[in-house]
Amino acid sequence: MTSESEPPQKKMCLNGEKVKIGTHNGTFHCDEVLACYLLKLLPKYKDAEIVRTRDTEVLNTCDIVVDVGGVYDHDKNRYDHHQRSFSGTMNSIRPDKPWTTKLSSAGLVYCHYGEEILKLLLGEDGGNEKIVSVIYDKVYEKFVHEIDAIDNGVDQFDGEARYHISTNISSRVGHLNPSWNEKKKNENKSFEVAMAMVGKEFEDRIHGYVASWLPARDIVVKAIKQRHQISDQGQILVLDQYCPWKEHLFTLEDEEFVPNGEIKYVLYEDNAQKWRIQCVPAGRNTFENRLSILAEWRGLRDEELSKLSGIPGCVFVHASGFIGGNATKDGVLQMAMKCLEGKMEKM
Repeated sequence: MTSESEPPQKKMCLNGEKVKIGTHNGTFHCDEVLACYLLKLLPKYKDAEIVRTRDTEVLNTCDIVVDVGGVYDHDKNRYDHHQRSFSGTMNSIRPDKPWTTKLSSAGLVYCHYGEEILKLLLGEDGGNEKIVSVIYDKVYEKFVHEIDAIDNGVDQFDGEARYHISTNISSRVGHLNPSWNEKKKNENKSFEVAMAMVGKEFEDRIHGYVASWLPARDIVVKAIKQRHQISDQGQILVLDQYCPWKEHLFTLEDEEFVPNGEIKYVLYEDNAQKWRIQCVPAGRNTFENRLSILAEWRGLRDEELSKLSGIPGCVFVHASGFIGGNATKDGVLQMAMKCLEGKMEKM
C-alpha cells in the first residue's frame, strides 16, 4: 500500500521516448479498458502509447502500469489488483469513502485520479470543489463500483441468481474480444473499440449527472431548507418543480443534512398542472411508507373524496395509500396536514 497523497510530478518522457501506459495482452476486461481510457483523459497521458504485454522487462519501461505486474504502489505508478496481498478498497485507501468492495484497476485509477479527471471534464463546474466531490461519489457508486465488483467476482446478493445479466458494460466489453476461431485477430484494434465504448458511456454518465441529476439535488436541498415555512414540524417538502427526489432525500439524510425519517410527504405539481402528495418510502428498497395517506381516503376519487375529506378539489388517492392528488397546491397541502393530524390523533 502507499500514502494517500499524490506523488510529485514525474518526468514522463525519457530520452525523448513516447509516454507509455502498460497493461496485459490477451483477453481484455472492462477494468483495464476503463483504466486506460481514464488515464488518457489526463494531459500527461493524453498521447501515451498503450503497450499490451505480460513481459516484465517491457512493463518496466512503461511510465504507468495497470492490471498487470503484481504491484500496487501509487508512488511508482503501478496499479495491479491480482496479487494475493492486495485487499484495497475505496474505504481503505480513502477512509472518508464508504465503499468496501475490492478495487479493480479501474477503481484504483479512479480512486487516485478521478477528481483530477472530473475537474477537466466538468468545464466551469470543475472549479467547484463541492460539485466535483458529489459527482466523484456518484460516478463511483453508479458506474465504477459495478466494474470493480464484477471484475473481482463479487456477487450482488447471497444465493443463486434466477437469471444471468449479460448486457452490463463489463459483459459488453467481453463480447468485443476477438472470437476464439477468428482467423485474423487484431486484439489491439478491438481494445481500442472497447475503450471508445466505455469512455463514451463514462463521459455520458458524468454529463447526465451534471445536466440532470445535480439540478434535482439542488431542488430537494432548497425544499428541505424551506420545509419549516410549510409546517412547524418540517415533515412536508414542497418542490419548486417535479424532479426525481427519492434518492437525493435518502442521500441527504445519510449526510445528516436533514434528520433521518423526518420528512413524511413530498408535494409537487404534475404534468397536468395538478398537485400530487407522495409518501416518502420507509427505505431505499421497500414499498412501505413512512406514513401512508389516511386509510379512509384510499381508493376514492373526485367529489366523493372531497366530501369525505372536507378538502375541495381532491382528484384521487391510490388504493395502497402511497400517492394522491388535488387540483391545487393549497388543497394538496391540506391533504398532507390532515394526514399528519391523523397520526397525532392516533398517538
